[in-house]
Amino acid sequence: MNGIGKDAAKLIAAKVEAFIREVVVPYERDPRINVHGHGPPEDLVAELRAKARAAGVLTPHILADGTHLTQRETAIVLKPSGLSPLGPVAVNTMAPDEGNMYLIGKVGSPELKDRFLKPLVSGDARSAFFMTEPAMDGGAGSDPSMMQTTCVLDGNHWVVNGRKAFITGAQGAKVGIIMAKSEEGACMFLVDLPDPAIRIERLLDTIDSSMPGGHAIVVIDNLRVPADQMLGQSGDGFKYAQIRLSPARLSHCMRWHGSATRAQQIATAYACKRMGFGKLLVDHEGVGFMLAENLIDLKQAELMIDWCADILDDGSLGTAESSMAKVAVSEALMRVADRCVQVMGGTGVSGDTIVEQVFREIRAFRIYDGPTEVHKWSLAKKIKRDFLKAQPA
Repeated sequence: MNGIGKDAAKLIAAKVEAFIREVVVPYERDPRINVHGHGPPEDLVAELRAKARAAGVLTPHILADGTHLTQRETAIVLKPSGLSPLGPVAVNTMAPDEGNMYLIGKVGSPELKDRFLKPLVSGDARSAFFMTEPAMDGGAGSDPSMMQTTCVLDGNHWVVNGRKAFITGAQGAKVGIIMAKSEEGACMFLVDLPDPAIRIERLLDTIDSSMPGGHAIVVIDNLRVPADQMLGQSGDGFKYAQIRLSPARLSHCMRWHGSATRAQQIATAYACKRMGFGKLLVDHEGVGFMLAENLIDLKQAELMIDWCADILDDGSLGTAESSMAKVAVSEALMRVADRCVQVMGGTGVSGDTIVEQVFREIRAFRIYDGPTEVHKWSLAKKIKRDFLKAQPA
């Protein structure tokens, strides 16, 4: 896969990092933010994106001609976007928009790209990906084959019915990607939002708070979607989901690597200034070792991200590799965030710094886009499958 090159990507990343540190970080104290609410409010999102647009760093992973950076280049750019919980929102690299832009760019027709992708890339619209369903309904979660939402062809429209859960950004979104099942299998549709047939039942109170619109339970009641707004053909839904899911898992790793890096920087500054028992905290072996272990985990996570990015750039779906990266990186970054809280003691669990929020966000990361255990189970099945395939007949 061709790209702009590592040096050019680093120049973009440097601009993004400067913008995050100089412009976005001061907004972390903005009174409009409720850290235990449902994400940054829409007026704040618009204000931040206007500043990012003026600074030339809005949607930095997609170039002016519509070209998407390679995954390796995307990693260089997205990591600094995560240096603040507000960073990905400000520069338009946040989930689910980043993954949705990638998918529409890959498989959408020119007409669908013009209608649905363009406002996402410009930062004028947000989107939602409607796949997960309520557990109480026996719906699809980590097992998409359990999907309960249905779609039935009626003339030149598909009629969609069902309930969805944990739909990130549904509140306030203007573009939706909806998954449902037909007689042929899973299907995927692009829709305009809001729509009276799509009703937000309630917003969930979750431990993370960085994603605009929060996470919602949604009811879809006789939604009529024109047939030409289906991505691909009836039954192609899971195939297209795989195109989206591996890069989306990896971009989570990229953004939260930036967040954990910031937490490490804050914890380091604290340990190098705070005195205790006659010397700086960093000079106490127990504290210094935690910071050293963080350094190791951050580097190993970075290398895992780059390795998986190279796999995707070579044209592979990277299903197994992205599972490996998601497990390794989410677990490593959780250890980093936890140690940062521990190093800072009472300050670490307070709202005086963003370290406690990073801890909450990364804890959720171990579940979002597939819990650690599901990915390990999937890898174990592959190990068995590959072993049996290698046996002589």
